[in-house]
Amino acid sequence: MKRTLYLKLLLGYGAFGILGFLTIATFTSRLALNYIIRDTASDLYRESTLLSSSYAANYYRGTMTLEDVTSQFQAVSTYLDAAIQVISNSGQILIHAGQEPPEKTVEGFDITEFGTSYYQTGNFFGAFSEETLSVFSPITINYKVRGYVLIHKPVRDLVALKDGFINISYMTLAIIFLCAFVVLGLFTFTVYIPIWKITRAAKDYSEGNFETQINIHTNDEMGYLAASLNYMATELSTLEEDQRKFIANVSHDFRSPLTSIKGYIEAIMDGTIPHEMQDKYLNIILFETERLNKLTQSMLELNKYGKKGTMLDISSFDINNTIKLVAQSFEGICQEKKISFELILTGETSFVLADMSKIQQVLYNLIDNAIKFSHPDSTITIETTEKNEKVFISVKDTGIGIPKESMKKIWERFYKTDLSRGKDKRGTGLGLAIVKEIISVHNENINVISTEGVGTEFIFTLPLKREKKEGI
Repeated sequence: MKRTLYLKLLLGYGAFGILGFLTIATFTSRLALNYIIRDTASDLYRESTLLSSSYAANYYRGTMTLEDVTSQFQAVSTYLDAAIQVISNSGQILIHAGQEPPEKTVEGFDITEFGTSYYQTGNFFGAFSEETLSVFSPITINYKVRGYVLIHKPVRDLVALKDGFINISYMTLAIIFLCAFVVLGLFTFTVYIPIWKITRAAKDYSEGNFETQINIHTNDEMGYLAASLNYMATELSTLEEDQRKFIANVSHDFRSPLTSIKGYIEAIMDGTIPHEMQDKYLNIILFETERLNKLTQSMLELNKYGKKGTMLDISSFDINNTIKLVAQSFEGICQEKKISFELILTGETSFVLADMSKIQQVLYNLIDNAIKFSHPDSTITIETTEKNEKVFISVKDTGIGIPKESMKKIWERFYKTDLSRGKDKRGTGLGLAIVKEIISVHNENINVISTEGVGTEFIFTLPLKREKKEGI
């Protein structure tokens, strides 16, 4: 299995570190140096303006001696750690505080080269051997510029300050990178490893191996997904067995009557069955043919309900009267088995909103089931109860009941319990599946309560239709 996702995460993590380092080393470093130069130039300009308007101006006015001015400049130079000069318009250095310059005159001095700015970086017309930040302020006496106060600070000092800030930035990046590593570790254990387990299990499922279980037990989306896939695998593991059972049941239900029909017809044709007995076996053939027809019709009916958008002919009808009519249709077989009906119906009438023909089929299938599995001389109880705008219809018998392990499977197509196979000679195993589909398309519910050897009760609901009273 290719671990491309995790490789991408690692590559992204490494790219993040490299790009962060390059960004600080280039972009951040340049921006920091430019900011420090501008900020330092602004501070030095304030100092030079103060010096030019006070000490330097007093020197030109003659109120302060050269020694006094130089002494003051020297103190400020020490404080600022920068060289301070007073230069005439012609470039002659009149006062210098700080490291002595190599020359007494600045050759080629032209203040206009500063342009519109009050500072510049360079060697200041060749006066310094290293790059220097130079800030000037004019000395104005009676509205006339007599000279300039310049403050020079080596750029290497500013670079050292910038390097200190950049080192702090590198440390911050390292901490961020470490935090990102922790996040990557958390992501690995909480997201990637669960995804890898799920992917591996999905691959096994695609190969037909449904025994693989995903060992993720977290209370989040990953845990929910893993639990859902485990449940799906469990259900799929039984799918092949269910398919075999389905095919076996269909084959059995078709093969048995076809075998009987074929055998009896061959016996009639070759004379094995005498002429006077042919009517008996022709009736058996007719019975098996009707059984096949019933099975085919039931399958077609169930397939129709399996499609989305099943059309219902919703109408208002009296469910009590419908129950009576359906029960009467079983009068003949009930007399044979000595089974009676007990109808406990609420009120004289109870109108519901449903598809009348399909609800008749539900009642027919449930009552037919109850009769098949009831003992002779027993009673089948059919009861209706109105509650919460619903009508609850119950069909209860005192027959053989349904085994507990079969309760969830009785709604499956062609399913028959082991207890019912000996009794349900004419059944197709589709009756309850059709009942379930009909009730479902009505958006109603059906439940079953059964105890083996005691009996079974089916209860389903229908929406109640309230009749308007006259005069209201």
